[in-house]
Amino acid sequence: MSTIHIEPTQDASEVMGLVKGAIQNEITKIELGLTLAKKRLAVFETKYGVTSDFFIDEMSAEDLEGKDAEYIRWAGEYKLQQRLQHKLDKLKAIDYNDPNLL
Repeated sequence: MSTIHIEPTQDASEVMGLVKGAIQNEITKIELGLTLAKKRLAVFETKYGVTSDFFIDEMSAEDLEGKDAEYIRWAGEYKLQQRLQHKLDKLKAIDYNDPNLL
């Protein structure tokens, strides 16, 4: 977990509110990106009847109708989804160290 702490000044509350708002906006964008990535992954998962985790661990381009091009698209979407989830988890774990702002 990361903690954000702003030294007390007249504007500390206002600045913390801005920081929290900016982080919340980023969370919202990442959640939208995750939703879209999951929809794109679902197309591949439905087509081949396997999860994306299984695909990454067990399949190769030769297993797919679209060969390399399809493999690259599916693997790329999977990696994007993983990166977005990691970022989202980090942002949601932030502790603002100010009970008045929660």
